[in-house]
Amino acid sequence: MYQAAPINAFYKPTMDVDDGTAVIRIDLDAKYHHAAGAVHGSVYFKMLDDAAFFAANSLEDEVFVLTSSFTTYFTRPVVDGVFTARGHVVDQTRTQFVAEAVVENADGKIVGRGNGVFVRSKMKLSDQPGYRDVLSAAAATNR
Repeated sequence: MYQAAPINAFYKPTMDVDDGTAVIRIDLDAKYHHAAGAVHGSVYFKMLDDAAFFAANSLEDEVFVLTSSFTTYFTRPVVDGVFTARGHVVDQTRTQFVAEAVVENADGKIVGRGNGVFVRSKMKLSDQPGYRDVLSAAAATNR
C-alpha cells in the first residue's frame, strides 16, 4: 500500500513494519532542499508522520487509520545522506493510537522528532489500493 501512494514515486522510500513499530528510509539529494540548501521541513514531516502512522496502522487489521494531529520538532539541518525515521506506538484506546517518531541522519544522530494521534476510520483496509498486494506478499513470506 505504501509504495502505491503517488507521492512515494517522488521520495522512493523503503519501509519495514512490525507490530507497533515502523522504520522508513529515503536517500536525500538536492531535490529535497529549500532555498538555503538543506532538507525542507516537509521531508522531515513526511518521514516522521509516515513512521508513526504505519506503526499505528500495524496494530489495526480492519480499517484504515488517519492522522488526526501531528506535531513536528526540527533539531538539526541535514543536506544529504540517508534519512531514517523510526516510529512506535506509545498508547492506544478503542478509537485512537498515540505514536512517536524520530528521524536520524546518516550518522545516526536524531535530527527531528514528532508525535501524533491517529484515529480509526470507517474505510476498510481491503478496499485500499495495494492492500491485496500486501496480503499476497505476507502470505508468500509465511510459507
